[in-house]
Amino acid sequence: MSTPTAPIKTRRVPSKKAETADDPRQLRHQALADVRRELVLDAARSAFFELGMEKASIREIAHRAGYTPGAIYSYFASKEELYGTLLSESLDRLNERVQETLDKNPSGPARARATAKAFFDFYRENPRDLDLGFYLFQGMQPRGLTPELNETLNARLRNALQPTQDALQHLGMPTQQALEEITALFAHTVGLLVLSHTGRIRMFKQASQDLFEKYLEQLINRAETACRK
Repeated sequence: MSTPTAPIKTRRVPSKKAETADDPRQLRHQALADVRRELVLDAARSAFFELGMEKASIREIAHRAGYTPGAIYSYFASKEELYGTLLSESLDRLNERVQETLDKNPSGPARARATAKAFFDFYRENPRDLDLGFYLFQGMQPRGLTPELNETLNARLRNALQPTQDALQHLGMPTQQALEEITALFAHTVGLLVLSHTGRIRMFKQASQDLFEKYLEQLINRAETACRK
């Protein structure tokens, strides 16, 4: 009968990634880099809003952030990349706002109402994001963005409207009609918000939120009518 051999004990060597994650110096360095990156984004946001995309230079953004232009380039390759990052983060917040309503409103008219209202309220409460999202400070044209980036950003914006379109279809609205209605809702929303943020809506003595909610109720009624046909 042979004597069993004792199991060989091996020492687990931590990976380089794990060492970095546990290294306080690396953590402090990453935290500092994140803070600096946010300062650059804040400076770029203010420069874009005040000067527009064309006049806002990397030098101007660096001056506002308190860095040299070379330091900016260590984080972003161009001001177009800065703009794309700002808009992407804005759209992420928009989509999170819409998604938060889905669990609270699982189905029915409440789901369509809540998701559409989340989209409207996000831009109503964040007018700067509206300016950013629709290029309002640069002549309503996405100048400086590559076609690929523009398509990606448009897809993120479209994603924020998709839950409302899905809710309309679940109510019984045909796919093509739901697409047409969501396009009209989008146009109605942006138009009301522009009138509200510029103060032009006061000439009609109306409130953008009241008009939006009235339009939304009419839309839901159309969806429910389509279901009964």
